[in-house]
Amino acid sequence: MKYHSVITEIGAEALNFLTDESVPFIILFADTVPPELAEVAVLHHADSVFSAPAAGDTVLIGEKVFEITAVGDSVAKTLQELGHCTLCFQGSEEPERPGCIMLDGEEMVTPDDVKAGTVLEIH
Repeated sequence: MKYHSVITEIGAEALNFLTDESVPFIILFADTVPPELAEVAVLHHADSVFSAPAAGDTVLIGEKVFEITAVGDSVAKTLQELGHCTLCFQGSEEPERPGCIMLDGEEMVTPDDVKAGTVLEIH
């Protein structure tokens, strides 16, 4: 396992991004984030990053499984320091932004999948 965390709270506007037709995404931050960022983020209690995520790794969000297709240049640093990255459900081989992990899976994540107590893992 490369990374393990548990969702602790959902910002008031955090799940609105899942309905973005061009690139559905969620923003992750450790639960120590300032309140102005917490409104748009999925907060989680982050364990240590064991090693940096890479294309070909697997991300588990609760029971749903995704393959990482691309990782932005700043993900390893921000995930370790701030518990921060953006999970983009587009499956592109190029990251949308430097802080993005691009994911591809058979099932889309829905707001019902993202709630307090949901486990997030990278393998």
